[in-house]
Parts: sequence; structure tokens; C-alpha cells
Amino acid sequence: MPSATYSDAAWRAPTAAGPLAATVRLPGSKSLTNRELVLSALAHGPSRLRRPLAARDTDLMVAALRSLGAGITAEGDDLLVEPAPVAGGVRIDCGLAGTLMRFLPPVATLAAGDVGFDGDVRARARPMATTILSLRALGVEVDDEGRGTMPFTVRGTGEVAGGHVLIDASESSQFVSGLLLSGARFASGLRVEHRGDRLPSLPHIDMTIETLARRGVDVVSAQNGPAATWTVPPHRIAGRDVDIEPDLSNAAPFLAAALVAGGWVTVPDWPDATTQVGDRLREWLAAFGAEVDLRHGALTVTGPGVAQHPLRNVDLDLSEGGELAPTLVGLAALADGTSTFTGIGHLRGHETDRLAALRTELGALGIAVEETDDGLVVHGGRPVAGDRPWHSSADHRMATTGALLGLVVDGLHIDDIGTTAKTLPAFPALWQRMLP
Repeated sequence: MPSATYSDAAWRAPTAAGPLAATVRLPGSKSLTNRELVLSALAHGPSRLRRPLAARDTDLMVAALRSLGAGITAEGDDLLVEPAPVAGGVRIDCGLAGTLMRFLPPVATLAAGDVGFDGDVRARARPMATTILSLRALGVEVDDEGRGTMPFTVRGTGEVAGGHVLIDASESSQFVSGLLLSGARFASGLRVEHRGDRLPSLPHIDMTIETLARRGVDVVSAQNGPAATWTVPPHRIAGRDVDIEPDLSNAAPFLAAALVAGGWVTVPDWPDATTQVGDRLREWLAAFGAEVDLRHGALTVTGPGVAQHPLRNVDLDLSEGGELAPTLVGLAALADGTSTFTGIGHLRGHETDRLAALRTELGALGIAVEETDDGLVVHGGRPVAGDRPWHSSADHRMATTGALLGLVVDGLHIDDIGTTAKTLPAFPALWQRMLP
């Protein structure tokens, strides 16, 4: 393979020299950290977040909330949050974080002044029309020059009457969560009604409802097929001390590595009950043939390794856990037979078009992948590194999928492993430490 095709920045994914026997301790959940940061900034009293995630997405959230007036200080591994009136006259850098660009515009409606939103170049392609239209329906002026994407400016007046909003959240559950997180601060509360073809990642909305409940705000929800409504009463949001669970979605490539290389991988501090979609890994990794054992607060996945035993092909509906799709599709590339994944059409609007990216990158390794309206069909085989690197497309989950395949694909390079800093800056070191 001609090395001249790789830039100096390309990272050669390490291959596994033998079966794994590793314990991987992961930092806090990004989804929980960012929800708790927003609620802490809107709360009636101070909060302490224990063991929150420190990564690009959460660092951007902390910086944004500070600029909006919240006092946020680090104390060891904890964050102390002191709420304050929402400030205007600022601009928010969202990076490529969907949580920022969907969670903070409703917060900005409470500012007495303009709040601008922009992000990375790729962020300007992410769908934002649902957020913009929902704020306008609440009587808030939003200037996006007709784009329906970033950059845009929320012209806050210091208060929002609230009321009823009809939205189509088919592209992302974050549109719903963003409204629910701020709804209790609106004068008459908020009623969000979703009408659309689908409602992806419903567990993320459940997570939002649970975090609000723990702060004294009880959301009433009702669902009838894909249609759903959520009612948030006007209520003080309580400050609280919060222990952040480890990020179970970030556990996906590490646990999947046991199926690829053989041996076992354990992730400690796995919760017995959680709203994190990463908990579905227990079911979905088992479908590929893994032995999965949760006991004494630790999850262990054991696999024979693809050199000893091909993985089973699968037929999975991932509508509740689309963020896990890149890892699972990577496993399907090594499976014996054809695997089908549905419920993930909305991934075309994530950090990159993940369906197209997976089809293209696996195709470059000799694995045939077909796109459908709602997912992917993967014809498993034995991938082989080609004459170009695996393209991460600025997407952390594409990068970790490349690393997973690299365990058995000798010579696989990833063009930008640094993009994993979005949610797990220590990924390269943790990955290397996992290997024998």
C-alpha cells in the first residue's frame, strides 16, 4: 500500500496482537452533562455536577453558558454552576455540537438582547429550521436571512409567554429536548406537539424528561404512534448536586472490540437503570454473537474474535439508538452474510451524512453497502485497506468505527483521529491501552 497517499497527520489504527483482556473506565455522558449544564444555568439555585464530561462539545457548552451570564467554575473533577439572568449581546460558537445548536436558542429567548449562533463550516449544513420556526411560533424574532440553518440571531426580549408549538421533529429528537429544557421558564409553560413521519431517538427525550423531573419539573407526555405531545408547566427549576453517569455510547467501540479481536472488555460503573441509549448495546452486541454480562455495576462483553468465528449477521431497528449505528455497521462489515439496519434515515443530518460516509468508507475497504430510504444494507466480508485513509469527515463516530475495523484490517489509516476530541479526547490513548 503506497504510504505516499497518507498525510503526516493520518493515524495508523493499531491491529490487535491477540485477544483482549481490558477494563476501560470512561468519562461522563455528553448527553447528560449538557442537559444538566443547561438546567443548572436556568435553575433557581446553585448546582454541582460531579464527574461531567470534559470534551469539545461540553467545553463549548460551558463557554456558551458563561457568555450568557452563568457562573461556572471547576473544583477538581466537578463543575459548580451559579445561575444568573440570561445575558444578551453575545455570540455563541456551537462548533459541530447538535446539543448546543438545538438546546441554547430557546435559552437565548430569555435574554434581554440579541444572541447570535454559528459554528463549524459543517455545522451550517445541519438542519435548524425546526428550532427557528418553533421560536417564531412563540413570538420570538429570529433572523436567519431565510436559510433555516446557522448562522442566525435570536432577538431576545427577556421573557417568553410560552404556549403551544407544533413541530416536526423527524430529523432529530434534540428539537424537542431543546424546547423542554427551557419551557418551565416561560411565563405560561409550554406544550410541544410533534407531527411527523417518525420520532427518532425517543430515549433522549426520556432523558430530558427525567433530568427535569429530578429538578422538580414534571413533564406530561402522551404518544399515539409517531404523534406525541409534551406539556411543561411553568415552574422553578431546582439547583441540585448531580452524579453524571459514564457515557455508554462512547463505550460502543471498546465493547465491540471484544467481538472483533476476541477476549473481553469491561466497562465499570455501568448503571442498573438508565435513559442512555448506549444501554441497548447489551442487546445489540449479543445479536452479533457476544456474551454480555452485567454484574456488580460493570458490563463485560466477551467474543471469540472474527479470526476464530465470523460474527452473526443482524437485522436491527436502530430508531432508538442511531448514534450507535456506526459501530454496529462496522461490526456488520465483518459478519458472515448480509445485515440490515433501519430507523436511521435521520443520520444524514448529523455531523456528516453518516449513511453516505459509511457506504463510501466501507466500500473503499471492499465491503458492499447499499443505502435505503431509512437505513443501510451491509454485505459482510473481509475488508482490506486500500490506497487511501479512512475519512472521518469531522465525525467522531466515523473515526472510532475506523479504529474498530483497524483491529483486524492491517494498514488502515484514519485521516483525523483528533475529531474524537468532540466527545472523548482520550480516545487514542484509551484505545491503545486496551490492546495486548
